[in-house]
Amino acid sequence: MTKHFVITPAERPRHYRLEGHIPVPCSMMDWAAQMSGVSRTVAQTKLKGANISTVFLGLDHSFSDEGPPLLFETMIFGGEHDQYQDRCTTWDEAEAMHQKAVKLVKGKT
Repeated sequence: MTKHFVITPAERPRHYRLEGHIPVPCSMMDWAAQMSGVSRTVAQTKLKGANISTVFLGLDHSFSDEGPPLLFETMIFGGEHDQYQDRCTTWDEAEAMHQKAVKLVKGKT
């Protein structure tokens, strides 16, 4: 039985590292090296019994070839909005996303 292999166009990057605040596509090895040696925290806030955390993921969490890569994540741990989650593409968006989560916990949405 003959097996046929289909050669497809190169996949979009899945691994990213930070250069300053700019995500840059990289190899899996470069990604792994940076993830172990650099702070990935964009912002951290403790408020009303909740911990709001925004970090650079370094992996595209869109899991799709459509739309921009989702590289940053904000989560709320504890409190009324426990397990709230949002993702975005850029550092600036991540800062705004963090403030949105802070307002949510404060009850100012």
